[in-house]
Amino acid sequence: MIKRWQKVLNQINRLLDLLIIVASYYGSTYLWLVVIRNDRQNIALTQGNTFWLALAFALLLMFCYQVAGLYDSLRAKPIRYDVKWVLILNAIAVLGVAALLFLFRLVEFSRGVLGVFYALSAALILAKRALIRAVLWRYRGMGHNQKHVILIGSGALAQKYADTIAKNPRFGYRINGYIGAAGKLGSLPCLGEWGDVGAQLLSSPEIDEVVAALDQDQIAMLPHIIAATEKYGTKVSIIPYFNDYIPASTTFETLGDCKLLNARSTPLDFPGNAIAKRAMDIVSALLLIIVTSPVMLFAAIGVKLSSPGPVIFRQTRIGRNKRPFQMYKFRSMRVNARESTGWTKNDDPRKTKFGSLIRKTSIDELPQFFNVLKGDMSLVGPRPEVPHFVEQFQETIPLYMLKHLVRPGITGWAQVNGYRGDTSIEERVKHDIWYIEHWSVWLDLRICLRTAFGGLINQEKVV
Repeated sequence: MIKRWQKVLNQINRLLDLLIIVASYYGSTYLWLVVIRNDRQNIALTQGNTFWLALAFALLLMFCYQVAGLYDSLRAKPIRYDVKWVLILNAIAVLGVAALLFLFRLVEFSRGVLGVFYALSAALILAKRALIRAVLWRYRGMGHNQKHVILIGSGALAQKYADTIAKNPRFGYRINGYIGAAGKLGSLPCLGEWGDVGAQLLSSPEIDEVVAALDQDQIAMLPHIIAATEKYGTKVSIIPYFNDYIPASTTFETLGDCKLLNARSTPLDFPGNAIAKRAMDIVSALLLIIVTSPVMLFAAIGVKLSSPGPVIFRQTRIGRNKRPFQMYKFRSMRVNARESTGWTKNDDPRKTKFGSLIRKTSIDELPQFFNVLKGDMSLVGPRPEVPHFVEQFQETIPLYMLKHLVRPGITGWAQVNGYRGDTSIEERVKHDIWYIEHWSVWLDLRICLRTAFGGLINQEKVV
């Protein structure tokens, strides 16, 4: 039943996408060429080009959506999955068409139409997908459109899965019962031990999926469970007994006959993502250096006049792969013996009056744009620490060293959430690891916007 309705929903989804993309192209063409430019002679409006280009865009994007899995079941995938792939795939399609127009020297064709089409089509597709999700979540929450599951296991891991399903009715899963020791999973019905009822239950057409959540001492059952599900053609999912020790970003690699579980892979391990982030860093740093050059000149003069010492403060910090580098800042304190080990306090007596002002407004961080150009830092990432504190936190803060999997940043997820300066190191590390595991271009843009609109002025006092 679920499979049949999934097919119907997919066909409706595709039809709606076709109509939305075609309508978006027509709307973009009219809006840009008729309303804004008043260019009714553009070839995008003549010779029947509008219809064929609209249809070509629709078929191309629908094919891309199919390849990306956007027409598959998205029960357990968050809305950001839709946002990420729709924005990326629409951009690829628009850039591809723009490249073809350039290749065939169709310079008369308005590129503005493509820009408006990208924004309009992406917005409408995402709005449609959000609406469908909301309707399905509500429908499933009422007990309809359920996937029927048999849970194998009765330990802590099985209990965690059962609790997750109970707390998230919008996922649309219903546990028909579990196979294991009686009375272990609360109100869930016990169907018996595996040796008594295991394979018999899997032949029922009412069962959509089997979830094996075995404890470590029950792993010997796994080959029998897999063989039984394959015999009856039932989908099986396995929750590993070391579930609590692996992060969300875990990936598998194949080395001959060995399947390697990479417990600390990050999105930036993929070359395309790393290139995109580095390109964004270089372009942004160059632009920001140009834009902020008058402010940096003002800061340099102010630092020089405020107290004796160098204008630029260079301090060894620990960066990506635990390598040390020299981080640049405008000097905000008097030259002192505790530069490499002293933790900066809100009312630190070492700060100069001008130094406290540029620290309050984050102007002291501007020279780090040059660190970004050098490749020591990124625009967004975990904040780097001095070696003295890295050695200290490595021993006392769990998972602290994982922040060094990526380049450190001028701003970061922890900073825009209020964890900067003299704040909880544990919370900073939690936010840094979340950022590393969930990195995307859109997350970086979000952090940059939050920094620009509210994250530049911090809680430090001006002395």
